[in-house]
Amino acid sequence: MELENNKRRWEQSTLAKDLKRLPERRAEFLTDEGEEIPRLLTPTGDETQVYPEKLGFPGEYPFTRGVYPTMYRGRFWTMRQYAGFGSAEESNRRYLYLLEHGQTGLSVAFDLPTQIGYDSDHLMAEGEVGKVGVAISSLEDMEVLFKGIDLARVSTSMTINATAAILLAMYVAVAKKQGADLSKLSGTIQNDILKEYIARGTYIFPPRPSMRLITDIFAWCRENLPAWNTISISGYHIREAGSTAVQEVAFTLADAIAYVEAALKAGLKVDDFAPRLTFFFNAHNNILEEIAKFRAARRLWASLMKERFGTTDPRSLMLRFHTQTAGSTLTAQQPDNNVVRVTLQALAAVLGGTQSLHTNSRDEALALPSEESARLALRTQQIIAHESGVTDTVDPLAGSYYIENLTDRIEAKARELLDKIDQMGGAVQAVEQGFFQREIAAQAYSTQISVERSEKVIVGINAFKTDSKGLPDILRVDPAVVESQVNRLRRFKAGRSREAITTMLNKLAAAASGTENLMPQILNCVECGATLGEISDALRKVWGEYRGEAA
Repeated sequence: MELENNKRRWEQSTLAKDLKRLPERRAEFLTDEGEEIPRLLTPTGDETQVYPEKLGFPGEYPFTRGVYPTMYRGRFWTMRQYAGFGSAEESNRRYLYLLEHGQTGLSVAFDLPTQIGYDSDHLMAEGEVGKVGVAISSLEDMEVLFKGIDLARVSTSMTINATAAILLAMYVAVAKKQGADLSKLSGTIQNDILKEYIARGTYIFPPRPSMRLITDIFAWCRENLPAWNTISISGYHIREAGSTAVQEVAFTLADAIAYVEAALKAGLKVDDFAPRLTFFFNAHNNILEEIAKFRAARRLWASLMKERFGTTDPRSLMLRFHTQTAGSTLTAQQPDNNVVRVTLQALAAVLGGTQSLHTNSRDEALALPSEESARLALRTQQIIAHESGVTDTVDPLAGSYYIENLTDRIEAKARELLDKIDQMGGAVQAVEQGFFQREIAAQAYSTQISVERSEKVIVGINAFKTDSKGLPDILRVDPAVVESQVNRLRRFKAGRSREAITTMLNKLAAAASGTENLMPQILNCVECGATLGEISDALRKVWGEYRGEAA
């Protein structure tokens, strides 16, 4: 009876308010036989005793069943395709192509020199320009990248960390030139530097000044970009490096706790920045485990924010997340099998309640995706959304004895790991002690051994192998494109006022030596014509570079 009363209360308050804001996609959701699909199912009998505490209702604490009351009945997740290669011109053409084919958000991949703060004409960039993403060295590059795209009308996710502040400043400068209302500019910068020390390696500065850059972004965006997601705390790369699902949850939330604590120490109030925190998770092949992982992460984060940081604002309690299917599961052998893997992984993300999704392409174990492969990956999401039926009811697997048990177990094990990290002093200290790195390396080694012994079956690798028939057509970056990028950058540099740029860079260095927010100075440098490499070098001179000695 109590549960029924709570459900009626939910329908009359939380649900009614949300439906008024965002009506459902259809008046009726029906099975093939014409029967109505319930919006939400709840347990009966003895199960009701634990239901309010552990599951609750969608859009309410503890958010186990989703962060929004109607989930995909109101609107689908944002369908992104992670893209970027060669020059800004090449990537711009790909973005326009994807938008034309139904993509609803852009997701930018940057090349390695851009990620670690080197211009395309730097000696350290040689051989890497445009290889794993788009090369962006200047404001002019960023303008070309988004030519013909109204930034006020598209949500853009940028996978960038060490140089996140610089790329965000460039994006803002382009939006200002377009006349966009910055208060409505939407998107996400990954901006998660801790996971770079843990699992990926594209860091520049030591951990502590890097954390300062992040909290400066939090504070500046609160005043200037209120609709922008200031960080996407990433478990994706932790999982790609070899972690388990439990480690992915625990290590990601440990990093998130460190960011919250750093922001509080910098004088921000939790509810001033926490609503703009977002997360980024991996989706692997074990579909039921992945669904439980997402549900456990959502519940654990809500309880951590409430218990540890004392917030009751629902926006601060929500774990909103982007998902990308697992690149590490893709195989160069029998690449068509990857279509099946990606479909399973994408389905897990949707059943787990993701807010946006990128589906990898079949040929990504060989090269950057071709246009045909990228289109098929996008179609995978669209078929799940429009044809599978899994979006017609909220959290459809709730109440499964296995799913609920697995959700509980993942949450409990993640809490144990978080306690261990707390005992070390938190995520920053755990990074400096090499704890995360050792744990992930040990798990990755164990997994590899199980594959080599055929204890873990990988179809087409250690079982069901076929003779190779050669490689399919793959995307190749034209060397002429790289040459064009470098030449444009050199022309850009030659046309600037060197004196004005030196003055701005000196002001940035002085600010970095003090305590003021660095975002206004970085934006001034960008608009004056300073390049990404020059801005990075100004900060290198003050803070030095991190070499990973403690790892």
